[in-house]
Amino acid sequence: MVITRETDYALRILRALLDGELHTVGEIAQAELLPQAFAYKILKKLEKAGLLEILRGTAGGCRLAADLSRTSLYDLMTAIGEHSSLSACMEPGYDCSWRSSHGGCGVHCRLLEIQRKLDAELRAHTLQEILSDP
Repeated sequence: MVITRETDYALRILRALLDGELHTVGEIAQAELLPQAFAYKILKKLEKAGLLEILRGTAGGCRLAADLSRTSLYDLMTAIGEHSSLSACMEPGYDCSWRSSHGGCGVHCRLLEIQRKLDAELRAHTLQEILSDP
């Protein structure tokens, strides 16, 4: 499980908005060294998740809309559309021929235990904690 470039960029966008001010996508992209078109795509996902608001028009831009101390890394990854699954067999609806023919799978059970711990760890860290300077 690796944080994708899209989630990395989302973290950078949120970092740029920590001051609570209104910023244009161009300002954010320049400050955080992001491709502007990709940044805009991510901004739309973050808006849909309620993490920020986008104001359109000549005086437009975006700003934080959520309390990052109540938003976890897991929440952000979900908003971006990432799945934190260790293995394809953890995905809902995955058809495993081994489990079907053998009535279960010890590997799956162990991976599921690790998956639960990973998800709990991702939920345990807020974006505020991650984005704050040490």
